[in-house]
Amino acid sequence: MPTIDTTQVEQRVFAALESFGAEPTEISLDATFKKLDVDSLDLAELSQIVEDEYDVEIKSGDVERLKTVGDVVALIVERA
Repeated sequence: MPTIDTTQVEQRVFAALESFGAEPTEISLDATFKKLDVDSLDLAELSQIVEDEYDVEIKSGDVERLKTVGDVVALIVERA
């Protein structure tokens, strides 16, 4: 099974966050979803994108502990 490209995952997650209205200059691995003004509906949509594109399911229990963009990227890479 090929390993997933972390840079590609970062770019996809950043693009998704931008499409939700997050300011592109504010998006970084350290940025919190609160700072980016990303709400639970946006996170649900991001979960769907991740599942469709990487076959990685983000469960509701995961969402509670995912605080930063880097947390989501790490979870996707870990489970893909």
